[in-house]
Amino acid sequence: MKSTTTTGGASSTRVSDPFWTSYRDLVRNVIVPYQWEVMNDRVEDVAKSHAIANFRIAAGREEGEFYGYRFQDSDVAKWLEAVAYSLASGPDESLERLADDTIELIGEAQLPDGYLNTHYTLAHPELRWRNERESHETYVSGHMIEAAVAYHRATGKRRLLEIMMKNADHIDSVYGPEDGKLHGYPGHQELELALVRLYEATGVERYLRLASYFIDERGKKPHFFVEEAAARGQPDDLGPFKERMFEYNQSHLPVREQKTATGHAVRAVYMYSAMADLAAINRDAGLAEACRTLWDDVTKRQMFITGGIGQQDFWEGFSKDYDLPNATTYNETCASIGLVFWARRMARLETRGIYYDVAERALYNGVLSGISLDGKKYFYVNLLESVPSAISARRDTDYAAATRQGWFPCACCPPNLARLIASIDDYIYSSDDSGVAVHLYIASETVASVGGVSVSVAVEGDYPRSGDVRVRVSPERAARFTVRVRVPGWCGADFSAAIGGRAETDIRDGYLVIDRDWNPGDVVDLTMPMRPRLIEANPSVIADAGKVAVMRGPVVYCLEEVDNGPLLSDIAVDGGVAFEERYEPELLGGVVALYFDAERGAGGWGDGALYRELRPGSEPVRVKAVPYYSWDNRGLNSMLVWMRRT
Repeated sequence: MKSTTTTGGASSTRVSDPFWTSYRDLVRNVIVPYQWEVMNDRVEDVAKSHAIANFRIAAGREEGEFYGYRFQDSDVAKWLEAVAYSLASGPDESLERLADDTIELIGEAQLPDGYLNTHYTLAHPELRWRNERESHETYVSGHMIEAAVAYHRATGKRRLLEIMMKNADHIDSVYGPEDGKLHGYPGHQELELALVRLYEATGVERYLRLASYFIDERGKKPHFFVEEAAARGQPDDLGPFKERMFEYNQSHLPVREQKTATGHAVRAVYMYSAMADLAAINRDAGLAEACRTLWDDVTKRQMFITGGIGQQDFWEGFSKDYDLPNATTYNETCASIGLVFWARRMARLETRGIYYDVAERALYNGVLSGISLDGKKYFYVNLLESVPSAISARRDTDYAAATRQGWFPCACCPPNLARLIASIDDYIYSSDDSGVAVHLYIASETVASVGGVSVSVAVEGDYPRSGDVRVRVSPERAARFTVRVRVPGWCGADFSAAIGGRAETDIRDGYLVIDRDWNPGDVVDLTMPMRPRLIEANPSVIADAGKVAVMRGPVVYCLEEVDNGPLLSDIAVDGGVAFEERYEPELLGGVVALYFDAERGAGGWGDGALYRELRPGSEPVRVKAVPYYSWDNRGLNSMLVWMRRT
């Protein structure tokens, strides 16, 4: 199954999963209203946004000056996209009316030629398209285009879609290979993947050509950003990273020649997502191979156990292979979200289990850790080891926070979380004329057209609490086609499946492949034992040498001080440890907590000595671990993922 198309969306997929339904309800009922209040500066004790006011000023509805980052408009765009996905899952007249009013405001802020960016309209109109390396003009447009496509898909309304088609047409008049246009590409990638979505929504080939142009032009010599600086009279301006600037924004080489992920992690995965889209649509084998090479580098050598990427504060990005620190890492929430975007597109390119293995890892760990259980606090940086007193004292970790924040001056992550969670139904299934694939075990039902036959597919279960899952396949009439269900990489040989008691064993590329005559009501029973497992890292990962982490199914676990006392780093676990699994419905929204025996070092430090001669022996201790995504919801305390091994 190649070049699959998603069957999820406004009309086909309905999620009933208890875990994800709670998060989707949180987006609709709490997160979207809360973020609207923040963007209108009506929430106390959080960073000022001014995002809606910027549009009101640009539209001439009120007086004032622009406030915020050059990309402040993108917060509104991602919020609108989250609203669209929420409306796709069910009507809400008041929410739709609020969105429509916001869209009218955006239309009033658009200039007659299609240009749309409140920062440059209000603060620096003379600098339009003069500094794309840093301006984020195309980045903002990309997010607004994605919102427009999602809103049209959810409601059928074209107002925002037409606004953004006009904007895309304007950008197409500015950039391209023709004489008189800028021969360049975005500074912060995002528009490329958005143009693909706009092409798919409208069928306008011009948008696909422009997306391809941006990808193909990137990294060519002479460098566009150098020529751009010279054109504005700043030939020596190479930006904050000077000689490494080209790596920072992945323009150091043509994309087909890039072998190692480098630079700003979010820019990178947004670009890789567009590359995978274009490789699939254009059947571009060279671009597809570049995607595979970069995928292997990111996921096999530069990805944290949680699905986090981007190891360092410097350029919010990648450092080098196997450099995966725990207490000083960066792991921007948006980077994990972008990794999920990329994984979905790689699975569209080719149905291999490795892609949704990574998407699942990121979703249940590195993404959800970015948001509190009440939906009103967020992590921008996601550490794997946190000691609040050290974070507050050290200048080399002042980019991190020991507890989630209500908002950020650079607030890219909160609305990004909202739009991904609200659109989770788009990640569960895909289909083409040969059959249907089940990628994620999120309880839900979809309807797909397979070779002209309408097929209902449903996932039933309580995953990841339980690994017993049932997949119901009900064509409108008996028909032969293929159903693929992912065999999770964490499960391996423990996976089993049966139809009517008969085992199914044809596993290819990480999917169980069932090619048969299907009848209405057929059922595939899947068994994926959710046993806790100790995980070790490659010895090249110096930070994790002699340590182990705990996973149960796709979920990474951690220790918190609130359960285990201070000095979590003094806890050591034996490789043969036995786990007690206990579902606690009142704990952290309902989680499976893990209890196990461990050891602490020999005591006797009451005098506060800094060093002493080694004392043999240890003290037994009963340890409690909770899912990593749920930490920091019970007050300020320390946290640890990787434990010492005895």
